[in-house]
Parts: sequence; C-alpha cells; structure tokens
Amino acid sequence: MTVRFPVTAISSILHRITGVILFFAIPVLLWALQKSFNPAGFAELKEGLNNHFLCQFALWAVTTAVAYHVIAGVRHLLMDMGIGESLEGGTRGAWMVIILSAIVAVLLGVWVW
Repeated sequence: MTVRFPVTAISSILHRITGVILFFAIPVLLWALQKSFNPAGFAELKEGLNNHFLCQFALWAVTTAVAYHVIAGVRHLLMDMGIGESLEGGTRGAWMVIILSAIVAVLLGVWVW
C-alpha cells in the first residue's frame, strides 16, 4: 500500500517548496545586499563566497530555487494561455520543468564551484 504521486503533483509541490525557500531567503539576500554597499563588507562577502563551502552551497541552493521557480512559473503562465492544459500536455510540461531545472542546477553548481 504505497501512494505514488504523478509527475504533475511533484512538479507543483516543488514549485510551492521553492517559493517558501525564496520567501525565507529574502531577508538574508537583503542583508547581503546592504552589506555589499560598503567596500569592506563587499570584500567580506566575496571572501565568504570564495572560501566557505556553506556559503557556496547556500548560493547554489537559492539560485537553484530561483531557477526552478521561474521555469515552473513560465509553465503555469503558458497553461493560463491555454498551452499544455490537457492531461498529456500537463505531464509533458511537468517533465520538461524537472529536466530543465536539473540541467540548470548542474550548470549553477559548475558556476558556483
């Protein structure tokens, strides 16, 4: 007795999760932006992003969440215009979102590290 979610449900749940991640990342990103206005603060942020794995991982996680959220959001906008509203189109679109996001996540990982 196992429950198996369809790919459309997984895509939708991940879209919601990335939205929550981005909501909680906003204060940290605003703090980093404010800190970067000062040359000493900018150097400190740059040093942290260049030398600390945790900072690099956080940058990768936030940029990956942004990428997934944007890609899934574009899918939702296309569905609002009537593109991919069928069951087959929705499934195909969900797979495209997951595959494109995985590719972007790998590329972002290469960029960060």
